[in-house]
Amino acid sequence: MTDKRHMPSKLNFQSKFSALLVYGRPPLVFGGMLCALGVMWTRNPLLYTLGVTLLVISMSFDLIDGWFSSRFQPYSTLVHLADRLMDKIVYSIIFPLVAVGIMWRLLYTSLTGTKAELFHGIFVLILCVAVLIRDNFAHFMRFFAMRTGPEPEVREFTRLRTIVAAPVGTLLYAHAFYVPGSLTSQIYIWISWLGNLPLRVLFLIEIVFLIINFGSIAASCRKYGAYCLDEICDEDERLRRNILSFFPNTLTIMNAMMGLLAVFFAYQDRIREAYLFLIGAAIFDKLDGALARKLGLTEPLPEQSRPHQVSFGSILDDIADAVSFCIVPAWMFYLLLGDVSDPVLRQLPVGLVAVLYTLMGIARLIYFTFDRTPIPGFFKGLPTPAAALLVAAPLIMFNHAVREASEWVRYWGVICFGLMIFSGIIMNFYPLRYLHLGRFMDRHSWFGRLNMLLLVIFMFTPYLGYAALIYMLLYVLSPLITWRILPKQR
Repeated sequence: MTDKRHMPSKLNFQSKFSALLVYGRPPLVFGGMLCALGVMWTRNPLLYTLGVTLLVISMSFDLIDGWFSSRFQPYSTLVHLADRLMDKIVYSIIFPLVAVGIMWRLLYTSLTGTKAELFHGIFVLILCVAVLIRDNFAHFMRFFAMRTGPEPEVREFTRLRTIVAAPVGTLLYAHAFYVPGSLTSQIYIWISWLGNLPLRVLFLIEIVFLIINFGSIAASCRKYGAYCLDEICDEDERLRRNILSFFPNTLTIMNAMMGLLAVFFAYQDRIREAYLFLIGAAIFDKLDGALARKLGLTEPLPEQSRPHQVSFGSILDDIADAVSFCIVPAWMFYLLLGDVSDPVLRQLPVGLVAVLYTLMGIARLIYFTFDRTPIPGFFKGLPTPAAALLVAAPLIMFNHAVREASEWVRYWGVICFGLMIFSGIIMNFYPLRYLHLGRFMDRHSWFGRLNMLLLVIFMFTPYLGYAALIYMLLYVLSPLITWRILPKQR
């Protein structure tokens, strides 16, 4: 039999250890902040090593404290509330500190990398602001939800953001406050490797983290949106819908912002990163529709016989889709192929094809808006997000070939040119029936997780463009199989 005399001491140890994990992070991060201030003042590599070490320990606490508290104190409301409070304190320290550190590094480094570092510093500042906005917004939404009853478990983007935030903050800290030194310790060597990661790798990580934060905001809206207005709107359904429509409309605007960021990165000759923003735009395009359906905004009011064919939300969605999936890919195509030195490519009507693709995409959006006989779970013709990801994928290989002065420049240029024409036509070939991938992923979670895993794997390899092109070509050919699926089986 188990000796029950040892049980109180064991539970006491578990409680103390859980409290150490939860409440120990702010002192560690505060110590890291003091070390960062010392680094900026003295440029001492020992302080830099100590600061990163403290943040690594804090990150480890953050990754295991939630599991430990759920395992040994599953019904402790105070622990879970304290965990969120500690998150807010930690992020309120580390991310503003990182933004300052990136600018300090910009002044500290040589002039050879000033332009790239300045661009990176601006992007990190936007990222830090987004993290803090997300935390305050999630706290506001939870406040209303907790008044209706016990809060459900955090899922999807919200849990993923919590797991990723601490490692990204630590990585950015290691990069921002890096100072070269003569220390020979193995810890400093490992930390120096983190501090010298290429900007290309940092951009990929930061873009994914930014998309996760915006996705977390969307998940909070989807999860708590129906609760937070119960007290405000009472039984006024029309007022409730007008306010709730703000959330999917905000996601729609984020869709357009992702497209504009893609153009901004394309101007900086970072096509891989621009492609990731197009993927982010496609994710937000999926989330805004899912959120509208979740909040019941697609159903007519009781006094209406049927919903309006055209509404403000649908017009805003079409504008965002036109920006992200029609104008932006055409702009990237013209930007890359319009200034190439190859004599064959210079003879191609690049500008005309870019305009043609844009007009064909807009025509596809107009047809989708006014179509009175939609097929549940399917698109008529290739959807504009898929077309945008299809035509932008070979631009990654074309840009790489131009950088390397490869003989493949001409071939990839011709492929990009042909795909623009082909995609514009197939978007408006309405007898073709394409499966709605967003809803298919919602109904088959394994498929969505597999796609996300493959994206993360290829994102850090030189084969992102190839993988994306093959994936989108398979989707183009998918009606050969999916035409057998009945709409009610979507």
